[in-house]
Amino acid sequence: MAVKKEKIGVLFASFEAVPFLKTGGLGDVAGSLPKALKHQGYDVRVVLPKVSVIPDKYKEKMNHIKDFYFPLSWRSVYCGIEEYTLKGITYYFIDNEYYFKRDGIYGYFDDGERMAYFSKAICEIIPYIPDFDCRILHCQDWHTALAPVFLRECYRGQAIYERIKSIYTVHNLKFQGQMSDYVLGDVLGLNEVPAANSQLHINRDTINFMKGALLYSDIISTVSPTYAQEIQNPFYGEHLERIFQRRWATLWGILNGIDTDFFNPEKDKAIEENFSKDDLTGKKECKKALQNEFCLEENEDIPVVIMVGRLTQQKGLDLLACVLDEMLLKPMQLIILGTGDQEYEWMLKNAEYRHPDKMRVCLNFDEKLSHRMYAGADILLMPSLFEPCGLTQMIAMRYGTLPVVRQTGGLRDSVSCYNEYTGEGTGFGFNNYNAHELLYTMQHAIDLYRDNKDVWYSLVEQAMNQDFSWNNAAKTYDEMYKEVLK
Repeated sequence: MAVKKEKIGVLFASFEAVPFLKTGGLGDVAGSLPKALKHQGYDVRVVLPKVSVIPDKYKEKMNHIKDFYFPLSWRSVYCGIEEYTLKGITYYFIDNEYYFKRDGIYGYFDDGERMAYFSKAICEIIPYIPDFDCRILHCQDWHTALAPVFLRECYRGQAIYERIKSIYTVHNLKFQGQMSDYVLGDVLGLNEVPAANSQLHINRDTINFMKGALLYSDIISTVSPTYAQEIQNPFYGEHLERIFQRRWATLWGILNGIDTDFFNPEKDKAIEENFSKDDLTGKKECKKALQNEFCLEENEDIPVVIMVGRLTQQKGLDLLACVLDEMLLKPMQLIILGTGDQEYEWMLKNAEYRHPDKMRVCLNFDEKLSHRMYAGADILLMPSLFEPCGLTQMIAMRYGTLPVVRQTGGLRDSVSCYNEYTGEGTGFGFNNYNAHELLYTMQHAIDLYRDNKDVWYSLVEQAMNQDFSWNNAAKTYDEMYKEVLK
């Protein structure tokens, strides 16, 4: 009789995951990657906070597993474990109303204590997870950064924890969890631990949660190969580049994927008409519908350009501000969806007022509208200062919308720039963070769209042929997991 191979247990820790809660790309990744890892043969469980914004339709169906108290420095804090299974993945929700019963997710004065509590709770619940032999603790971004620290300093010597290896994934190095030195003792209870005291500090008065994870984890990963290289230099390293340089042998760069079932122009119910790379008739109807929705001229020969996402300097809004009026001299229509820094919101609304026949700005986020924009647009604009991975460009290509990007991070890894001599490419790119390079690249894309439709639709077909599913990424994660268990 064949012996059934025991699956390796992976506890995937994140502060957000689709469909329960999402503020950005982290939620998409944490909602999709565990399913792909399960297909690789791992016993993947996901742990999340039970925050108030989780829809009631999920909270009402959660099963209570256990409740207990554990120490967080001088405090004795409550921890409840709620279980919910969705599409074959089991999720565990950490229940503590003091920390998580709030109107929002982030942005509170005690976020440092909230994330410290969540990180320690991740470790504490491991013995109570039924039928689960945890071998890998995989933590995401600064919200879970202290879990590898606690794992080493608070649970060393306990048999159930000794076999666990830790992996820490950086999604955005800009947000690290820097706190007052006071937190080290009063919240973490680690001020008397020499290793933690030295490794979490970045100066005499400040500790850094992410720095702790980078030094305590067995392996570090980030969300694209190029970004893994970039963060080893000062421009991208956010003052942590020396750690990445020292740990380069354990640093992995794995390009994210997208949920290709959810982002599927052949089945998407949110768009005007479905289409495929073999028949783009529906995309033309989607473009007409988008132009009508925003009261723009219905004209197939005018390219529709979109931006979808946060309106911040990271996304290149300062570059766009410099050349926007000049860009809009070209025959084009620009639709922007997102929220962000007030200065950029005001800049864009002011430009909309100056160009009422060419530009529309929606200062909110609407998931279904974003799908209609991806389906109906011709060009996606994404001139980022830095981009660890980016999912927007992958989604756009999935819907036959060609990206204009700055070649950095995951944008370089996912968008192949058009080569006019070979006809190869899936979009357009520029290298330097320069407003006029952005302008000239955009003008080149617009001119190609208007003057050579055969080449344009060849690029569209090549873009839609790209495989941005999680299959490829999951295979690399499988290699990384095997490496950490050696």
